[in-house]
Amino acid sequence: MDQQHEYEFRRVGRFPPYVFAQVNALLAEARRAGEDVIDLGMGNPDIPTPEPIVEKLIEAARNPRNHRYSMSRGLPKLRRAICDWYERSYNVVLDPETEALAVIGAKEGLSHLMWILLEPGDSVLVPEPTYPIHTYAPMLAGANVIRVPLSLDADFFRNLTEAFDNTSPPPRVVIVSFPHNPTTATVELEFFERLVDFAKRHDVLIVHDMAYADLVFDAERAPSLMQVPGARDVGVEFFSMSKSYSMAGWRLAFMVGNPEIVAGLGRLKSYLDYGVFQPIQIAGIIALNECTEAPKQIRETYLGRRDALVTGLSRAGWEIPTPPATMFAWAPIPDRFKEMGSLEFSKRMINKAKVAVSPGVGFGRAGDGHVRFALVENEHRIRQACRGIKTFLDE
Repeated sequence: MDQQHEYEFRRVGRFPPYVFAQVNALLAEARRAGEDVIDLGMGNPDIPTPEPIVEKLIEAARNPRNHRYSMSRGLPKLRRAICDWYERSYNVVLDPETEALAVIGAKEGLSHLMWILLEPGDSVLVPEPTYPIHTYAPMLAGANVIRVPLSLDADFFRNLTEAFDNTSPPPRVVIVSFPHNPTTATVELEFFERLVDFAKRHDVLIVHDMAYADLVFDAERAPSLMQVPGARDVGVEFFSMSKSYSMAGWRLAFMVGNPEIVAGLGRLKSYLDYGVFQPIQIAGIIALNECTEAPKQIRETYLGRRDALVTGLSRAGWEIPTPPATMFAWAPIPDRFKEMGSLEFSKRMINKAKVAVSPGVGFGRAGDGHVRFALVENEHRIRQACRGIKTFLDE
């Protein structure tokens, strides 16, 4: 009989247990038992991709020329389309040859970017709580992650500068993401102006993940790092098609900004991949150039869901801050359940309320007093979820 081996794996051994998996397993078990559990956990958009984008994909996929390897940097017309989007959206002029790069989703792009910016011994400043890849991508590169507290009411810039001053040797990279997942926090352009000035004075690189740029409820669009004069000297920005165009499964995003960093990531990717399937890139061109109303319609859908959730939870006796942006709500755990922590509370929500949410601890230890609702069900289902929560809280 073969002897069973216990392998010691590199890199992934630094990861904590994936807490979302525990909630997902409980959700799957409840559904196998025939229970109707409303899943507001994973931020997996349910809104269909706009029809012109789908039609273009089908048309392009029927052309055999598009079945071959593509370019890892992205098609020239696609890079031109993202630069045109920046010019229309922000009055920012970018060079599609040297300042824009397509990536296989922002998670892939950001993860591989860390390989060229960081090595063991380097430090990086990362908000906490935050989207897990912002923490784990630097960890995979062997870097030390310095966590910076972030909340709706925190002075994040002050927290950032204090963390920088207290870290030795000085951090090499700052990762930020606004509008922010999971806290839904937003910033004004002045924040990026201060951040660029700080980066220039301290020789730091800025990486901004702008996945939710179009999902701001009191403005047309969130500010971009690239709007700040001199930002391209010190930083890059990711923009994703996943949320603005409901193309999450398509895996298409971009990095723009500093030409040297763009060239560095492009060089690494030339060794790792052949880019996104070409019909997806062609469909992405149509999305950026022609589907200009789609992000507004998608935003309005999430706005209606946000209001249904906040109102419904309030009726259930659970007051939460109204999210200013994103497709999420960041909800403080009701006082009488706080001691059990977000993971146990999330399990209780499935068992008692028949609603799945994401435990805040999955976004970092600082998130343990919260759970995250994803607005990935229609308003009717969200109101149904709130009724289930009210029954649970009234017990």
